[in-house]
Amino acid sequence: MRPWITLTEATRQLGVQAQTVYAYVSRGSIAVMPDPHDPRKSLYRAEDVAVLCRKKQVGRKREALAAGTIFGTEPCIYSGITTFSKGRAYYRGRDSIRLSETATLEDVAALLWNTPTPISFETDGVSLQGDERGRQCAFMSLAALAANGHSTHGRTDRALHAETGRLVALVSQAFGAQCDGAATLTHERLALGWGQGREGADLIRRALVLVADHELTSSAFAARITASTGASLPGCLLTGLSTIAGPLHGDGSGRVRAVFDDVERLGAEIVVGRHLQSAIPIPGFGHHLYPDGDPRAHSLLERLNPPGELASFIEKVVTLTGLKPNIDVALATLAAQLKLPRDAAFALFATARSVGLLAHCMEQLKVGKVIRPRGRYTGPALEEVNQSPSSGNGSKTLDPVTLDKNRVFKTIVR
Repeated sequence: MRPWITLTEATRQLGVQAQTVYAYVSRGSIAVMPDPHDPRKSLYRAEDVAVLCRKKQVGRKREALAAGTIFGTEPCIYSGITTFSKGRAYYRGRDSIRLSETATLEDVAALLWNTPTPISFETDGVSLQGDERGRQCAFMSLAALAANGHSTHGRTDRALHAETGRLVALVSQAFGAQCDGAATLTHERLALGWGQGREGADLIRRALVLVADHELTSSAFAARITASTGASLPGCLLTGLSTIAGPLHGDGSGRVRAVFDDVERLGAEIVVGRHLQSAIPIPGFGHHLYPDGDPRAHSLLERLNPPGELASFIEKVVTLTGLKPNIDVALATLAAQLKLPRDAAFALFATARSVGLLAHCMEQLKVGKVIRPRGRYTGPALEEVNQSPSSGNGSKTLDPVTLDKNRVFKTIVR
């Protein structure tokens, strides 16, 4: 098998259109590289295409698609925080899209953290690292707390909730939220720090609620692993946010922002044409959990009025690819319309998702067990251990057949 194949071969093997191949590439299912003989075209990893072909042959029903793409053959973690039904996320049984109409991030925190009393993100005692506000400030501030943080073991829910509230306040302030007597809620503080009025503040509020949690994402899983060891809450949150910072997760809006820069400089027609002609997937469109469109993006975009060229770009992509914008496009569009700081889309995602990550951490604490994955060894055959017959310990020299049988075995990962 050749390691790389053309777009025509990929579509033929999968039995799909080119737009579907682009979608596979955008979510990392198929690796892509420029064609060395024609830079206008791309080549696709043949093994990735073969794996997808085998999955299609299994013939799973569409109803099982969401669960399968999240878990597949991976371990399932039971959770009462968020689930998916009828194409949208539910926070402890509450429709997240409906909640975004009126709820605040503090309301969602009380719901996800399962606390009977209202939540307030207190700013007392919040200490930020560095002079400039932004991603570096948030990560450095959490790292400073994690270095001297207290274990989560032996602490009441009330004590944990007080600390989680301060951590969310820290993250929001690190990204520019400002506090005064009137701005007591997170979206108000961010709006104040970013120079927004009431309308902008309400859009920020809606965005925060929509992305507060999304079930067992890679960042939630990472945070839960850290929490299962009894690590401090700042350490758990830092683990989750570090995972979110990946461009294939919470920083997907950064990829969209880069395309928006091209649109503003060159125009929608040229940017869309270049991507499609060279078979380069356009980031921010399509979502493997939402084949009919990301409801979070729809809820936010229908209330936005983006600059004309960006609106034209989104419309052209949808028309030509059939893929609908996901939440990364919606957040980047919100930031562009309100003229927010360059990293504001990530700031919104990180601040809101801190609530969900901390909810997963506190839920994991109640399990009381360390998450310890198991590995299946696929490396070289084990070396022979020669033992003298006089050693008297009963050890034997492993013959080649036994060695070959031992090539694959399970190990506990500590």
